[in-house]
Amino acid sequence: MLSTVTSVYRVLRDFVVTRFWELLRFGSVGGVAFLVDMGVFNLLVHGPGEILGHKPLVSRGIAVGVATIVAWIGNRYWTFTARKTSNRVREFAGFAVVNVGGLLISVGCLAFSRYVLGLSSVVADNAANMVGLVLGMIFRYFAYRAFVFTEPHDGEGGGAGAAGSATASDAVHGSDGPASHAAERGSDHADAAPSRGAVTPQASL
Repeated sequence: MLSTVTSVYRVLRDFVVTRFWELLRFGSVGGVAFLVDMGVFNLLVHGPGEILGHKPLVSRGIAVGVATIVAWIGNRYWTFTARKTSNRVREFAGFAVVNVGGLLISVGCLAFSRYVLGLSSVVADNAANMVGLVLGMIFRYFAYRAFVFTEPHDGEGGGAGAAGSATASDAVHGSDGPASHAAERGSDHADAAPSRGAVTPQASL
């Protein structure tokens, strides 16, 4: 019983640690993409020469596009590097669709606050934007894993997690697992070794 609890604890620990670092990388990539978004927009609209100062919506579209590319590269080669697919075009298309979904969630939260609850203060708008940002990030994280980065490789989660899972399975199911079969084979060899050197009663007589 104790070995079962220990094995399950190790599996859960490895899972939580793996997800923690993955979420940390995901948040870091999102932060960089946000800075790129704001930086490109302000550079085009308010920067030297105000290149697109008279076209803020076009500037916003360009900024979102650049930030999306940066986020895709960061998530593909860092956050979900163990799950990246071989088809980059399909992956990027799915990534863009998921980001549109996240944007709709964010806009929906603001629309709900404005037109359903009737709140229009600065505090209410920013609170709605924060809620939309958090919900959008949660949606994007799980959607990326489910629909965009969908090819887990051997390195995902580490070998320790897989080994711990096999050990936990053996502990729970008794002799059905590979570890227990290996133990049985070792026991058979140990039993066979002394039998080859044993002297029968007839030979001693």
